[in-house]
Amino acid sequence: MPEQDGAESRIEPLAMLYARPGFKLRRAHQVALSVFSEECRAFDVTTTQYGILVALREQPGLDQIGLAQALGLDRSTTGMVAGNLETRGLLRRQRHEVDRRRHVLTLTAAGEELLQQIGPATERAWRRLLAPLSGAEAAALAALLDRLLSYHDALIRVPLKRSQDS
Repeated sequence: MPEQDGAESRIEPLAMLYARPGFKLRRAHQVALSVFSEECRAFDVTTTQYGILVALREQPGLDQIGLAQALGLDRSTTGMVAGNLETRGLLRRQRHEVDRRRHVLTLTAAGEELLQQIGPATERAWRRLLAPLSGAEAAALAALLDRLLSYHDALIRVPLKRSQDS
């Protein structure tokens, strides 16, 4: 019987871990990545790559620092992912005309075309992710996440800087 008591005492802390908001958010992120990956597999694009392409479509001519801020990514990750997208011919990096240390990023025609093609798959991923929720529940989840993120955004190493914040 002592072994069973030991097993029970190990289960309780694990259940407490599973109940933690951070654990649940991490798992939800894993689910979101998995659903996106399944729906967008044919396009060989990660969620980070997709985010970069969308940001550049919406804000053409961002430099790498501005892009990192727009997505809440660290600069080294942004540079690496932008380099991969450049290698694939989906974006172009050019030196800034005045500040040669900066790289200005723009979508190529292939990048624009990919965004057009992948659109329906990303919509399916979004619908699949939120399928267990009613419309009101999905809206409430989005509002609660927005509130949580905006409250803590200034505390993290790479805060999100929306274009209207500029």
